Amino acid sequence: MTDFGAKLNRLIAGVSLTREEAREMFSQVLNDEQPDAHLGAFLAAITAKGATPDEIAGSWEAIVELDTFKVSPEVSGDLFENCGTGMDAVDTFNISTAASIVAAAGGVPMAKHGARAITSRCGTIDILETLGVEVEADPKLVKRSIERAGIGIFNGMSPRVHPVGLGRILSKIRFGTILNITGSLANPAMPRVGLRGVYSKKVVVPIAEAMKKIGYSRAMVVFGLASDEQRGMDEVSPSGKTFVAELLDDGRIETFEVTPEDFGAERVNERLLLPREDRADEAVELLRVLSGMEKGPREMAISINAAPILMMARKAEDLSEGFSISREIIRSGSAIDKLDEWTRAQNSDPLAGAERLELLLERAAN
Repeated sequence: MTDFGAKLNRLIAGVSLTREEAREMFSQVLNDEQPDAHLGAFLAAITAKGATPDEIAGSWEAIVELDTFKVSPEVSGDLFENCGTGMDAVDTFNISTAASIVAAAGGVPMAKHGARAITSRCGTIDILETLGVEVEADPKLVKRSIERAGIGIFNGMSPRVHPVGLGRILSKIRFGTILNITGSLANPAMPRVGLRGVYSKKVVVPIAEAMKKIGYSRAMVVFGLASDEQRGMDEVSPSGKTFVAELLDDGRIETFEVTPEDFGAERVNERLLLPREDRADEAVELLRVLSGMEKGPREMAISINAAPILMMARKAEDLSEGFSISREIIRSGSAIDKLDEWTRAQNSDPLAGAERLELLLERAAN
């Protein structure tokens, strides 16, 4: 405890940890070897200082080594993931989940890793559970779903996925920390290409550098602004500017900004993207969009966020083409077909998942 406290004092003074020191401190936190006061102080200090790529990589290493049930899905080509850290300032429906379904329908193998809502109204696990996907599944079932349907979701707060302490710690915090970053990166399938939304502009580049350190071959890290250019979201923004750090095949990291116009899209006010209060109502609304019934702001937000995945997967030449392809995938019915396939593949009772989805689809059609 004394050594941990000494390192805390260094962090408070603004001195960064080495990768090994971060791994050791995080290992103690995961193993519940430190009191809650030390846990809170550690997360607050490293967040206030600003986590370095080595600190992110070391913390990720601890979670992967000590607290992650790992699987290796057999897929054709690269395995992709998209995820947001949460803890951002703009409340929207679950854009990244819908974008992953569109990308999978476009032929991109997706291994998602998400959690239930902590500060938002409806997290990725919550909405997928409502739609009929078995979210408390054993990682081996998720692996099978990725192999059969081209998409699967690991529950980041489940002891089946992270048996030691990740879920326990996540449930206690309500502000953006290094844990939101490293926890979301600790994907049991170990994908090596990803689109990651983050809660702050200042962590965009460090996270891209950390993803390079832990083995990603290609990645985009994004932080979008709302229409007021003040509040931020852990998505590519359909309302304003998005800051991007892109990890390229050759290891270089390039930074740039994009706007909806770069995708060939019109800006929408983020107030039109608020989730419904009731999760079943939210699921019905999402199904209306994924079925091609509603060609409005939600469709645009989903397509803008699926576009980078299609581009990194070389299914599109650029973001504009990725946006057009994503919109066509939705309007053709391919996205809703992929969701139906997913509910059957990631389910110990495939008929139960399919029946739940069918009932919601009937509501969406009326």
